[in-house]
Amino acid sequence: MAERKFEKFQSPGKGNGLRATARLLPGDLLYTAEPFVYTTCKSGGRLACDFCLGVPDRLLRCSSCKSVKYCGTRCQKGAWPDHRRECKCLKSIQPKEPAETVRLIGRAIFKLLKKLPCPSEELYSLSELQSNISELNDEMREGLTQLAIMLQYYLKEEIPDPSYLPADLNIVELFAKVACNTFSICNAEMQDVGAGIYPSMSLLNHDCTPNCVIVFEGKHLLLRAAKEIQAGEELTISYVNLMMPSKERQSELKRQYSFECRCHICQTQAADELMVAGNKQAAMETKTSKLKALQLQSDGKWEESLAMCRSILLSNDGRLPDGNVYQVGVLDCAMDACIYGGLYEEACMYGKRTLEAYRLYYPAMCPVKAIQLMKVGKLQYLHDKLPEALQTMKKALDILKVTHGRNHRLTLELMYMLEDCEAAQRTVK
Repeated sequence: MAERKFEKFQSPGKGNGLRATARLLPGDLLYTAEPFVYTTCKSGGRLACDFCLGVPDRLLRCSSCKSVKYCGTRCQKGAWPDHRRECKCLKSIQPKEPAETVRLIGRAIFKLLKKLPCPSEELYSLSELQSNISELNDEMREGLTQLAIMLQYYLKEEIPDPSYLPADLNIVELFAKVACNTFSICNAEMQDVGAGIYPSMSLLNHDCTPNCVIVFEGKHLLLRAAKEIQAGEELTISYVNLMMPSKERQSELKRQYSFECRCHICQTQAADELMVAGNKQAAMETKTSKLKALQLQSDGKWEESLAMCRSILLSNDGRLPDGNVYQVGVLDCAMDACIYGGLYEEACMYGKRTLEAYRLYYPAMCPVKAIQLMKVGKLQYLHDKLPEALQTMKKALDILKVTHGRNHRLTLELMYMLEDCEAAQRTVK
């Protein structure tokens, strides 16, 4: 990669940060990194490959621990140097399974014991990560202590005594560091497939109008400029979902990261009135119901989730506008459930109803917005709504070229789809 165009600095009121050392343009690739460590998580009820983080229809179990799954022998061989010690630990506690965080910390400890340099610590090391442990309440500290006890039980096969651990390692503090420095690793559709620690990228501070975005190719993190950035300007990303009222964003940031956002839209509460417009009682009921619908999908109960979403949307008719963020959440759930069930026309109807909210509440160059536009464009194409599909896909492509880059698999996929759609329209004419 070309010479790095940013540097570590002390950000006023924020502590460590990163700032540009040259003028940056939208779409510029600023950094790529492999994780210090990572682990998988379920995506829509499905587990990803433990090495490449792909989500194929069929995965093969590790023949030894039978807990970890891979795409095939190639991924299994690639994972073995890191899985070897973990494999014994997983076998030792069966039929129990460690929590994802416990497994992630276990991998971090095995990595520390190797004492090998890691490129992802180029600017900031695991030991330098902020834990914010002094900001935690007694209940949260007790929770971390319990996780540390679980970790000790999990690692007993490979680390039977604390003297085997790296010197000066505070396990509770390590859990605290991981809690506020772990990145959710997303696939091309922005679904969580894993969690990873990228120490140098933990230097990026939050803003509700960020000038950078992070996307992933497998386990590789890609940092890109989302807008023009001048030399000396701080690089920022968003730590939370931006389609939330300012109070909810602030609450999540305080709980997870122990700070208060002082950006312009938080101070002015811009867009909050639109986000929560409509009947307040209906909004709160919809917020709760959306979480239940998501859980049903996570459990693989797609038909039940869709039935719930349909009922909610019917009852909200005339009570909540589609710009209400809780209504948008239910529309999203309904669209995904319809796609899963092959009900593409209904899915398209729900998806179209979300687009105005996505336009209003997300930054211009936002990966989440691009994926939503791409989904709706695909659905429009499937139903021969070619002019609409072309318009929607072109909007998605304009964003993907910036957030993912022109050579990303998802961008290329959309380009091919656009070509097919244009050819189909010419045939119709």
